[in-house]
Amino acid sequence: MPDLLLELFSEEIPARMQARAADDLKRLVTDALVDAGLTYDGAVAFVTPRRLTLSVSGLPARQPDLREERKGPRVGAPDRAIAGFLQSAGLDSLDKCEQREDRKGAYWVALIDRPGEPAEAVIARIVPDVIGRFPWPKSMRWGDGQLRWVRPLHGIVCLFGPETEETEVVDFAVDGVRSGNVTYGHRFMAGGTPITVRRFDDYARRLAEAKVMLDPDQRIRTIATDARNLAFAQGYELVEDEALLAENAGLVEWPVVLMGSFDEAYLALPPEVVRLTIRQNQKCFVMRGADGRLANRFIVVANIEAADGGKSIVAGNERVIAARLSDARFFWEQDRKTPLADRLDELAGITFHAKLGTQRERVERIERLAAEIAKEIGADVEKTRLAARLAKVDLVTGMVGEFPELQGIMGYYYALEEGIDREVAEAIRDHYKPQGPSDGLPQTAVGQAVALADKLDMLVGFWAIDEKPTGSKDPFALRRAALGVIRIVLENSLRLELSPVIESHGHLIGQAASGTSQDLLAFFADRLKVHLRERGARHDLIDAVFSLGGQDDLVTIVRRVEALGRFLDTEDGANLLTGYRRAANILRIEEKKDGRSHAGAPDPALFAQAEEKALASAIDTVTRSAANAVGREDFEAAMAELARLRAPVDAYFDTVTVNAEDPALRDNRLKLLSRIREAIHEVADFSRIEG
Repeated sequence: MPDLLLELFSEEIPARMQARAADDLKRLVTDALVDAGLTYDGAVAFVTPRRLTLSVSGLPARQPDLREERKGPRVGAPDRAIAGFLQSAGLDSLDKCEQREDRKGAYWVALIDRPGEPAEAVIARIVPDVIGRFPWPKSMRWGDGQLRWVRPLHGIVCLFGPETEETEVVDFAVDGVRSGNVTYGHRFMAGGTPITVRRFDDYARRLAEAKVMLDPDQRIRTIATDARNLAFAQGYELVEDEALLAENAGLVEWPVVLMGSFDEAYLALPPEVVRLTIRQNQKCFVMRGADGRLANRFIVVANIEAADGGKSIVAGNERVIAARLSDARFFWEQDRKTPLADRLDELAGITFHAKLGTQRERVERIERLAAEIAKEIGADVEKTRLAARLAKVDLVTGMVGEFPELQGIMGYYYALEEGIDREVAEAIRDHYKPQGPSDGLPQTAVGQAVALADKLDMLVGFWAIDEKPTGSKDPFALRRAALGVIRIVLENSLRLELSPVIESHGHLIGQAASGTSQDLLAFFADRLKVHLRERGARHDLIDAVFSLGGQDDLVTIVRRVEALGRFLDTEDGANLLTGYRRAANILRIEEKKDGRSHAGAPDPALFAQAEEKALASAIDTVTRSAANAVGREDFEAAMAELARLRAPVDAYFDTVTVNAEDPALRDNRLKLLSRIREAIHEVADFSRIEG
C-alpha cells in the first residue's frame, strides 16, 4: 500500500517546542486522514531544529466508495416537493430512489453513490489545513504572507506512492510555498545543495549523508554516549542531566562533542553555582573528578565537524564561561559582605501577593507557624525560628537575583559562611522540598518544620483569599504544596493535627478560618487520595475514614485506611459490609417513608426474639471495645472487634422481620439497625465503600 512522506522545512525551531510539535503533526494529520476514510498501518514523526517530518505507511490509494441514504417526501407528495428533493440529492429522477414505510405510510429514500477520491486529493486538502491551524505556543508572520509559523517556512516535501514504485508529489501551496520533492541537508556541512528524495527510506539515508541526524532519540543517544566516553577518556565522569541532554539534541542536527576547561580557582564557588552558570549560559555539561568533586572541565555539543577539530568552538565557549563565572564570583563575594539577618528588612520591598502582603510579613508568619509545628514534631524550637526567619533572605541577594533557581541553596551556603548552625543552614536549603514526586525531603526535624510551615502558609493564605486551584489551572502550585505536606508527614511518621494549625494560622493571616479549615482539609483528602492511589490504595477507603469528621492526622488516617483495606479483604470483613449495607438500605428506605430518623437506643423490653437480644448485646460490647482500640490507635484490634458483629448480624437478618406489623416493635427494630450503623461508624463510614 502507498506511503506518505511529509517534511516542513523552516528556520530554527526552539528546542523546547520540538517534541510537542512532532506529536501535534502526527496527531493532526493522522486524525484528519482517518476522518476522511483513509486508514493507515503506522505513523512516525521526527523533528530537528530545521524540520518537522512525518512518515505514514499503509495508506490506501483512494477513499472507499460511499452510499448515502437521504430521506425524502411521502409517496404521492406534490410534484414540486419531489422535484426539490431530487435536486438537493443531485438526482434526475426517482429511478435511484426506493420506497420505504413507517407507521405513517410510504416515503421516498434517495440512494446517492459517492465514489471515493484519490488519496492524493485528500492529502492535498488535509496538509494545508493542518499547517494553517498548527498549534505553536508562539508563532510569527514574515514578509507579505498571512501564514503564522514558528519561524519562516521555506519548503514542503509531500510525497505519496507505493513502496516499490516511484512516488508522486502531492501538489499544493501554502502561502506561496509550493510542495515538492526537494529538501536540504545540514546548514553548514551540506553547502545548501538541494536533495531530491523519493520515499522515507531514501529521504532518511540522503539526510544522513548530508550530516542530518533525523531521529531526536538517536541524537540524544549519540550525545550521551560520546560525552561519557570523552569524559572517561580524560579521567572524568559526566554529571548526568537528562533535561540538558534533550535540549542539546534540539539545538543540533549533527552533534559533535567537545571538551573545554575553565580556571580551577572558580571551583571555590559553590558547585551548584558553577554548574548552573555553565548550564544556563552555554548549555554545557560539567564533570566530576575521581574524588567525586566538580572538575574544571565542561563538555559542549557543537553542530559542526570543524576543520580545526573544534578548537575555535571550545575557545569561544571558554571565554564566555570564564566571563560568566567571573560574574558569579562577584555576586558570591558581594553577597557575603552582608549577614543574612541584616537583609531581613529588604524583604519588605518584595510583594508576595497583593492580598497576602510582602515577603517580610510572610517570613513573620512562617516563623511563628514553624515554631508551633516544631513543638508538635519534636524539633528544636529556637533553631526552627532562626531557620524560618532566614529562609527567604537569599531572595534579595545578587546571586539569586541572577539565578532564581538557587533560592534556598544560596541561603544554605551563606549561612555556613557566617558560621550559623549546620542544621539551621540545611533547613534553609531544604525548606522548598519536595518540589516534585521524585524530589527528596528535608532530612532534619528543623528542616521538616520549616518546610511544613512554608507550604501550609501558602495553602492557608491562598485558601483564605479564595485563590484555589481550578480544573487544570494551579498558578501557585498549591497541589504540589499539599502533596509536599503529605509526603513530609507520612514518610517521617510525623504526628500533626492539621485543623488547629490551619485555624490558628488563618486567624494570624487575618481571615476567618472556620470554612477555610474544612474546605482545605477536603483538598488534603483529595491530594491524599492521589498519593495513596499511586501506592495502590483505594480512594473510597480514604473517603470512608475522612467522612467520620475530625480526621486530620494524616499518619492516623493512613493507618486506619490500611487496616480497613486488610479487614475488607477477609471473609468476615466482606460479609460484615454486606450486612451493614442491608441494614443501611432498610433504614434509608424506612426513614424516607416515615419522614424521620430512627436513631436512638432501642428498648430492651421490646426485644421479642433471642437474636435481637444477642445483637444488642454484641453491639454494646463491640462499640466499647472498638472505641477503646481506636483510642489506642490499634486499628487492627478495632477491625477485629467489628468482625464479632458478623454472626449476630447474620442471625438477626435470617430470623427477625424488621418491618413488623406492630409500630412499636417495628420502630424498636429499626433503632437496632441504626445501632449497627453507629457501631460500625466508630471505625469507618462503610457507606462510602464501593464494590
